[in-house]
Amino acid sequence: MPRRRPSALRGELPVRRVSRRRYPCIDRLSGSCTADLRRLERSRFLPDETAEAFWHWKALAHGPLRLIEDSVTANRCRIPGCCDMGYFRDHLEAVLHALPVRSARELRVLVSALDDKILTRARTIQAGGPGPPWWRDQL
Repeated sequence: MPRRRPSALRGELPVRRVSRRRYPCIDRLSGSCTADLRRLERSRFLPDETAEAFWHWKALAHGPLRLIEDSVTANRCRIPGCCDMGYFRDHLEAVLHALPVRSARELRVLVSALDDKILTRARTIQAGGPGPPWWRDQL
């Protein structure tokens, strides 16, 4: 009996497609923190929603200064994630409160570094004091 060609054998197997992530995973997170984050996203949030929020917050911190506008002249459409950049910071804050302590501390270091960069670049934002967080009213 003749031998079957390898391509004929492989032709019957289903093709496995690897989907690419829309947003890159968060850099400098440990494996345990990433696992805690994935576990939390499976139970309470959408998959990769935290990576998307972190990516947008990082883009705001490192992007052009015209993205950080004065709250008086800013036109906000109130659609989450469209013009309201504070939406992404709200999501990161919710994740920080929902993660275990060690993982939250690790992610908070990265988020607070971006916060500091945004606050040093924007002269009109005043952080601290009573009331809502600075990213809700002043971004």
